[in-house]
Parts: sequence; C-alpha cells; structure tokens
Amino acid sequence: MLARNIPTGLRRLAVCLALAASPFFNMHGIASAQDSAQNLVTEPAPAALIADRIFVSADRNLIAEGNVQAFQGRTRLSASRIVYDRAGGSLNIEGPIRIDDGTDVVILANAAELDRTLTEGLLTGARMVLNQRLQLASVQLNRTEGRYTQLYKTAVTSCRVCGDDNPPLWQIRARRVVHDQQARQLYFDDAQLRILDIPVLWVPQLRLPDPTLDRASGFMIPSVRTTSQLGTGIKVPYFFRLGDHADLTLTPYLSSRTRTLDARYRQAFATGRVEFEGGYTRDDLLAGNTRGYLFGSGAFALGRGYTFSFDVEWTSDNAYLLDYGKDYKDRLTTELAISRAQRDQFVRASFFHFNSLRDAEDESLLPSLVFDSEIEQRHILPRNAGELRLGLAAHAHYRTSDINAVGRDVGRISADIGWTNNWILSGGLRTDLTLGLAADIFDTRQDVAFNSHETRSMPYAAMTFRLPMVRPGKGGASQFLEPIVQLGWTRVSGGAVPVDESGRVEFDQGNLLSLSRFPAPDQREDGWAIAYGLNWARYAATGWSASLSIGQVVREVAQPGFTNASGLSGTSSDFLLAGHIAADFGLGLSVRGLFDDNLDFAKAELRGDWRGDQATLGGTYVYLDADPAEGRARPVSEFNIDGSYDLTRHWLASASWRYDLEDDRASSAGLGLAYRNECVLVDLSLNRRYTSSTSVEPSTDFGFTIALRGFGASDGTERYTKSCSNS
Repeated sequence: MLARNIPTGLRRLAVCLALAASPFFNMHGIASAQDSAQNLVTEPAPAALIADRIFVSADRNLIAEGNVQAFQGRTRLSASRIVYDRAGGSLNIEGPIRIDDGTDVVILANAAELDRTLTEGLLTGARMVLNQRLQLASVQLNRTEGRYTQLYKTAVTSCRVCGDDNPPLWQIRARRVVHDQQARQLYFDDAQLRILDIPVLWVPQLRLPDPTLDRASGFMIPSVRTTSQLGTGIKVPYFFRLGDHADLTLTPYLSSRTRTLDARYRQAFATGRVEFEGGYTRDDLLAGNTRGYLFGSGAFALGRGYTFSFDVEWTSDNAYLLDYGKDYKDRLTTELAISRAQRDQFVRASFFHFNSLRDAEDESLLPSLVFDSEIEQRHILPRNAGELRLGLAAHAHYRTSDINAVGRDVGRISADIGWTNNWILSGGLRTDLTLGLAADIFDTRQDVAFNSHETRSMPYAAMTFRLPMVRPGKGGASQFLEPIVQLGWTRVSGGAVPVDESGRVEFDQGNLLSLSRFPAPDQREDGWAIAYGLNWARYAATGWSASLSIGQVVREVAQPGFTNASGLSGTSSDFLLAGHIAADFGLGLSVRGLFDDNLDFAKAELRGDWRGDQATLGGTYVYLDADPAEGRARPVSEFNIDGSYDLTRHWLASASWRYDLEDDRASSAGLGLAYRNECVLVDLSLNRRYTSSTSVEPSTDFGFTIALRGFGASDGTERYTKSCSNS
C-alpha cells in the first residue's frame, strides 16, 4: 500500500510506473520464453491502469480505487473501483462507469464485468452514445468480439433526454438491439416507433445505419407531395450503395394520377466522375403516353492537361419538368467538350444540341446543332517588348429545316493576331497600346440573300489611358478613383454575312473597353470610337464598402447591328451604371443599368440582400425595355422577393413572391414552415405557379417531409440542439 502522505499526482505517477514492471500490469499475462516470435507480434498491447490507490488483496487480486482509469488500445475506461481477478482474467467494475471506444462510441453503465481486453463482458444499467448524437439506453449490455454490442430492452433516440418525466419527441423501443461496430449498422428486434411515448408503428426487424456511417443501402427520408394536377402522392427513396465509389437511388412516386420511378446514379473514377438522374412516368395528364426526363453530367481527365466533359438534358415533352417540380429550363442543352487551360494557352472544342421547350418556337427553325472550337496562344516577348496573342476559332450551326433563309446553315473560321504593351508615365498615368488584325471566312447555305463564301478582315488599334489614385481617409478608410479613356479604331472589309450569333448584345463593365461589343464575329464594330468611364470605391475599416462605375461610348458613325434596348445604338451609347454597397450589419445592395440623357432606363437591375441574427430578406427588380428586334413586343418589369424568419430557436418560416408589374399579376408565390432540432426535421411547403401556356397550366404544389435525425452522417443540426435548462 502506498503511503498516504505522498501527493495524489505523484502517487498516480508512481503507481503507473510501478505497475509497468509488475506482473499485474500486463492483464494479458506474460509470454513465456518459449513463445514464438509470431505470437509475440500478434499479442495485443498491454493495458495501463491508473488510480489513486492500488493494492493486492490476500487472494492475489489487484484492486484499484479512486478515479480509476484503464487504457487498452483505443479503448479508455473510467470507474470508481476495479477488481482484477488474475486467475480468471476478468475485471469486476463498480460505477459510475464510462467506456470510450475510439472517438465515436461512448458507453455509460452502473456496473460491469469485462475481460482483460475490455472488449467482452456484461454491463448493467447501460447507455450507449454513438457519435454524440444517438442514445441507446438498456437494462443490460453485452460486448462480444470487440465488434458487437447487444442491448436488451432498449430505448433509442437522438432527442436530448433531460432526466425529467417528459418523454422524448420520438424513440424506438426494441426487445434487442445489436450494434455492429465494424459494419456501423444497428439491428432491431421487435422494434416499436413511439411519438411522445405513443406507439405508432411496429416492425419485427429493422436495420439502420449508425451516425458514423456516411453511405449505406436502405430507405431514405420519404416525402409527401400534393399538386392540383397530380393529386396527393408519396415519394419513398431507396439508396443502393454499389461500393465505395458508386451508388444508385430509386424513388417511386405514387399518387392517384401518376406512377413514376425516379433514379439517380453516381460514380467516381480515378480520373473523373459521372452523374445521371431521370424519371419514367405513366400518368393521367397525357393518358396513354410514356413521359420522362434524363439529365446527366460528367468529366474525365485525359492526360496532358486535357479534360473531357459532357452534359445531357432531355425530356419527353415541354411540360414534364414543371409538372413534376424539376429544375425548370425553357431550353435544354446537351454538350460534349474537350478543353485544356494552361498559363499561356487555352484550347476548347465542343458540340451542342439545343432543344426548345417554348411552345411558340418551331424547333426546325432553330440552330439546334452547334459546333464550336477555339485555341488561343499567348507569348511574352523578351526585353519588355509586350505580349503577342494568337487566336483561331471555328463555328458551325445547323437547322433541320430546308426552307430558304429561315433554314439557313452557317460555318465560320476566325483568326486573330494581336500585340499589346503598357507603360507607366510620369504622374502614375498608365498607357496601353493594342494593335492587331482579325479575319473571318464564312460558308452560308440555304439562303440566297448571301454569297456561299465570304471573307472579311478587320485591322484594329486602341490606346487606353488610366490614372489610378488612392487617398487615405479618417478612421482607416481609403478611397480609390480611376478615370479611363480609350481611343479605338477598326476597319471592316468584306461583304455582308448572315447574323445568327449576335442577336442579343449586352453592354456592361466587362466590354466597355472592347473594340467590338458583339458577342460573336458575325458582326464587328467599324470606325473610330472613344470609350470613357470612371471607377470609384471607398472602403471603411468598420466593414462598410461602396463602389460605382459609369461609362459611355461615342462613335464616328452609328453601328446598324445594335438594337435600341442594347444601349449601344446611335453615335452615342447610353450611360453604363454599376454600383454596389455593403454594410457591416449584413446589408448588400447592387445596381446596374443603362440610361440615356433623359435618365430613361433601357435596362435596369436592382438586387438587395439583408441578413440579420433572426431574419434574411432578399429582393430583385428587373426592367427591360420593349424591343421587337430582341423578341420583346412589351417591356419586362418584375420583382422577386424571398426571405426567412426564425420564429423561435427551432421554428423557421420562409416566403417568396414573384410579381409581374407589366401584367399586374403574380407569377409565383411560396410559403414554407420548418421545425428542426437535434432529433427531428419537419418541413412544410406551399407553392403556387400562375404561368400558363398551351402545354403548361397553373398549378399548386404542397410538400410535406418529416425526418428522424440521428441515423447516418452528421447533417449540421448541432446548433438546434435542445437545452434542458430552457427547452
């Protein structure tokens, strides 16, 4: 027995060191000199025992008392008293007992009898906690083989139990629960689901993943969907784990008016990944017809920096995606592409197929098949002689119609060589000089208004001046001011070519200093032009920031290819405006638009966002002036508002509203209500779509989802954990 006058900390250290040389310390026994080397290698590591008081009884049992801790591999045991029976190799343990088996399993018990490895034995009054989320309370717990844990007369829940008489929100009662620590699965016998201690469901056998498992085959969270077109239906997804790198999810969707099977397949490879999702449907909306959709994407590394990627989008009819609540697109795009991006080179070749879901569009008159390729090479010239860029691009598009003009097919090859350099002059004035030559070859078919073959060339030059200035302000703030002026010249030579690629032009900050603001070479700007602008920004140390950009283009002659709504028609363009404000209390405002001398806007967009401690609010307003050349006989004027509010710590309300000011009616509206805590998620949603066409009708969609948390991987709900002091 150790002397009582030795300090506790030194006493523990002395006992630990003494036991290291003692036969009692090695609870697995001491290997004899005749043991083979292989047995010595496979023998488990010795256990360590630390306590305030350790002694040997008259019957040669080792007894540890007071703050007892035992370590065996990754297992740690804490108790008030341990008696080690050397002859039987067992541990009799008095509680309160805590066993930490790695980082994911914690066992609490009143008393226990375990073997010397701490991996097998019997515990009474036991409670097991998995991944700090799922609690399993039982009358008796057996540990076997260091892998299986059997619990008898068990209650399982992920709700925090506060020790009062109030039952948890939900629990699963079972005659027996087996936890397979290696497979990370829970097996239930005679399982009974209870809500507020009221039995609602009985299952003879049940298997669920434990909270440490990210992917396991089994049923996922079901949901209920009610729509005015399809009635009330239920979705029950089932997840198939097809190995470590692939999975398949099948989701039957059944209602009185539809029989649908949705599927999603994912697989990761050593050099890439693929994902497909689709649906097969027989419903009453198009009786007798098979409906469905297929979306897919993937990317693979081909070596030498090249990447192959694909996107597939297909649907059986124009209304399917809206009818079944999928991400709606009015045009579907299928693309195959090979690309490589390096410091001084960019290469890309792609093939597209477009499919329109707009009822007013004739598919045969659209360029549904498109081929695009480009290569751009950059060379840094020696002795600060500037930068040389070489570009080559090819494009072709095909219409299925054979009608003259409207069934036109076009092919194009474009080349560009350009040189640029810059200098910093006195006073900080930066000067950029650009010189170059661009050339295009066009091949046009099925349009007698244009020559079959046409060649164009365009030499160009530009001189740009910038004067960036920075001024420090009070309180650590700083201001930035940069006036910009560019003098540009181009000269287009050659005959007329069809305009198919540059039908829509956007004038913004990105192309203010471009020598041609058309999106493609089938149209190019011609003549002298001056572009000027001003950039201003202010940054405060407290987190406030504001920026503003304004610019305009003035030309020698008006360019016929620009529409009125583009803001670039005439010899003087509209003024380009772009601004942003960010506040330190969560507010952000962005505005951009085009306005003329009379402050009349041709295009405008305003976006605002605010995020507080309990609420979020966002809104967007968009205005587009009427322009038949861009397919808008009437102006577009609408706003969209969405927001959420934390009613309590667990209740969240949300709403959205989209309103068409031009038609003076709502386009869509939605309401949501969600309850979440550490053990349950309830989600209610109500959405109304008011738009209609020949293939789409207005509809109302009601969704309901309830999920029991605690099984499977962590879902980020820790901040919603119930507090026993204030629930």
